[in-house]
Amino acid sequence: MSKINIRGVSFDNVTMDEAVDICKGFLAGEGAKIIHTPNAEITQLCVEDEAVKKTVNSADLIIPDGAGVVLASKILKKPLKGKVAGIELCENLCRISGEMNASIFFLGGKPGIAEKAAEKLKEKYPDMLVAGINDGYFKNDSEVIEKINASGASILFVCLGVPKQEQWMVSHRDDLNIKVMGGFGGSLDVLSGTIERAPKFFIKCNLEWFYRLCKEPKRIGRMMKLPKFVFGSIKDKLLKIER
Repeated sequence: MSKINIRGVSFDNVTMDEAVDICKGFLAGEGAKIIHTPNAEITQLCVEDEAVKKTVNSADLIIPDGAGVVLASKILKKPLKGKVAGIELCENLCRISGEMNASIFFLGGKPGIAEKAAEKLKEKYPDMLVAGINDGYFKNDSEVIEKINASGASILFVCLGVPKQEQWMVSHRDDLNIKVMGGFGGSLDVLSGTIERAPKFFIKCNLEWFYRLCKEPKRIGRMMKLPKFVFGSIKDKLLKIER
């Protein structure tokens, strides 16, 4: 599996199908494997924060969850195969759950959100195995880890927001008796139906970020990291040309 360094983050150059196959390998292997899903906003955070970058780069699979990352890869003449959306990888793990005999533990969101997400996903993927559920408002890590381990889960969805979820997974990798854990941010809100994902037109045209901004104008501060990231990538390219 080849790596491509984009602004300091070592992305795996994979398609969705390849990412799913890698996850199947993780499920058949030993130890807890971590998946991180940086988009342009998170990658820009890595540019600005060395500790976050180190945490993100420590994952076993790093997928480009955003059109901005793919655009930057083209600007830097190191093109990735394409966007691999975290929420879609999340659904693919639900799809293969029964096939791989790998039950899933849902961790994160406000009280009741993970339950709704699990219910809706179970309707869509009847063979999916649910090991357990816990909201993201816990105060005692040890109690939650004990609950996850007791559930017998093989897959753990960690949806605690960035960079908390990445830091939490890396900190507790050795404490968890699971095979695969991924940081999927606000995916549970979308999968539960609480927040609507962008229509297919916006997704296909790489305008999902614009749709979300229109629906949630308060995100403007966070969204400003996208142009900052893109222009920073252009600057990096120009500096390399000058050298």
